[in-house]
Amino acid sequence: MRAVVYKKPFEVAVESVPDPTIQHPNDAIVKITSSCICGSDLHMYEGRTAATPGIVFGHENMGIIQEVGPGVKDRKVGDRVVMPFNVACGFCKNCLGGFTGFCTTVNPGFAGGAYGYVSMGPWVGGQAEYLQVPFADFNCLPLPAGTEHEADFALLADIFCTGYHGAELAGVKPGESVAVFGAGPVGLMAAYSCLLRGAAEVYVVDHVQERLDKAESIGATPINYDVADPVAQIKELRGGEGTDKGIDAVGYQATKAGSSASGGEQDEVPNIVLNQLIDMVNPTGALGIPGLYVPSDPGGVDAGAKKGALSLNFGKLFEKGISLGTGQCNVKQYNAHLRDLIISGKAKPSFVVSNEVSLDAAPDAYSKFDKRIEGYTKVILHP
Repeated sequence: MRAVVYKKPFEVAVESVPDPTIQHPNDAIVKITSSCICGSDLHMYEGRTAATPGIVFGHENMGIIQEVGPGVKDRKVGDRVVMPFNVACGFCKNCLGGFTGFCTTVNPGFAGGAYGYVSMGPWVGGQAEYLQVPFADFNCLPLPAGTEHEADFALLADIFCTGYHGAELAGVKPGESVAVFGAGPVGLMAAYSCLLRGAAEVYVVDHVQERLDKAESIGATPINYDVADPVAQIKELRGGEGTDKGIDAVGYQATKAGSSASGGEQDEVPNIVLNQLIDMVNPTGALGIPGLYVPSDPGGVDAGAKKGALSLNFGKLFEKGISLGTGQCNVKQYNAHLRDLIISGKAKPSFVVSNEVSLDAAPDAYSKFDKRIEGYTKVILHP
């Protein structure tokens, strides 16, 4: 089958790789109809992880079941399904507690597994024609037959759920004010999720104009951090007050004001967003941090950043009594609920999708998405 294969930093290629097969009675083989390029894929694409050449990318996958093992009981050939990026067993202690992002079965020696991602187990990615799905009854979320809502449903694999997870981590409630740092796909989904949950005011901080325009289009207030300190801008709009809640949808590749907003030279300050949020959020508020932080970053700006050790204003965090939630999304906690919001017409997350292209166009799409040019904000590949 054809698949997107990592070659070296800033280079992927569409190559022929072995077809997946049923390896366990609980497996299914899914013919992929949509697989998204994620901002997390860019960390590997840019050489900012320990990913080695040959890995097949793709953890945001949906399609049609092509084959099932004899142990699969609730899913059948022909079912349209979307898979959480978390590969999970459904029966370990963490899965039983709802923490499917920290499954202890699928990636021995590590809590958590994912398709096509470095250090997340042996699971081949789905930016390909077919995908092996283990524990298929648990991992395949059924969808209505046909092609309706294809782009919306594709986002249930990761970013819609991850954005909602950010709002959940921060405990966003109706009537509250929220500052979301980052207007990439996850940041926009976090802002959208806050609005779905009834937030009264949502501020979205970024410096890419197309992203800020998307935030404004859903009713959020855009804040360009190149113009002035974002915390000061928001507090001025709020009469000197901070916000009730804050969400970091940026992660460890955060940049300071004046860095290129179009894929040029970036001046990284990996702790800047965390410290701005500590300044931003009111006493007794809460932070949700779905943005990715890693224990090892080969491209880190200093010795601490290279091993994921960042300097935080922890004294201020403590003084203000701010609670903090972090960790990757447990997609199974949210995907059925959000699927039903899509089906009912109450949610349409595909507003964030900028481009839908063929699998063969993946190398060009990766380059443009990485450089944030030509409107590439969220890309779906169709094999």
